[in-house]
Formats: sequence, structure tokens, C-alpha cells
Amino acid sequence: MVTSRADLLQGTLDMLVMRALASEPLHGYAIGQRLKLVSGGRLSVPQGSLYPALHRLESQGLLKADWGSTASGREARFYRLTAKGRRRLETEVAGWREMTTAISLVLGQA
Repeated sequence: MVTSRADLLQGTLDMLVMRALASEPLHGYAIGQRLKLVSGGRLSVPQGSLYPALHRLESQGLLKADWGSTASGREARFYRLTAKGRRRLETEVAGWREMTTAISLVLGQA
């Protein structure tokens, strides 16, 4: 099952975007592709959801964007995590893991 924007909570999308940027700066299209690839094709984030999330994270100081050239030579904004963004990502991943553990325990009680 492929998950779309309607299935992603805003906070979850933010966490996933920050995780995609944890290892290297990427432009918007590449972020969407990375999420799709890493999820085995299960997550497809529409550009109409991705770019507002990028702008929101940038305005919160969690991402920084700089202009650069893509592999095809096109100009694009490359996003990277700030130190504040790395701290937030750690906090959100820990919270997500705690929540999924709790949900798994409840679901295992059937």
C-alpha cells in the first residue's frame, strides 16, 4: 500500500523530511525520491505537500537552503539540517519509536 499526503500527519512528514536530509543536502525532488526509495515505494510525497513542509522547516530554523546545481545542471535549492534540526530529529525519532512500541503492544493484545 502506497501512502499519500492524506495519510501522513504533518509532524510525521516533517520528521521524514529531516531524516532524508540527515546524511547529505538534497533538493526537493531528490528528497521525495529518497523517501520513496528508502520506503520500498510505500511512501510517495506529492510536491504540493513536500515544498510547504520544506518552507515550514526552514522558517523554524530546522533547515537551511542554498542554491546549487543538480546532476542535470539545473539550479535548485538544496536543503540541509541545521544543528537545531538535528536535535529536533533525534527528539522526534525517539518519540515516534516510543509511540510505535506502545501501539504494537496494544495491537498484540488482540
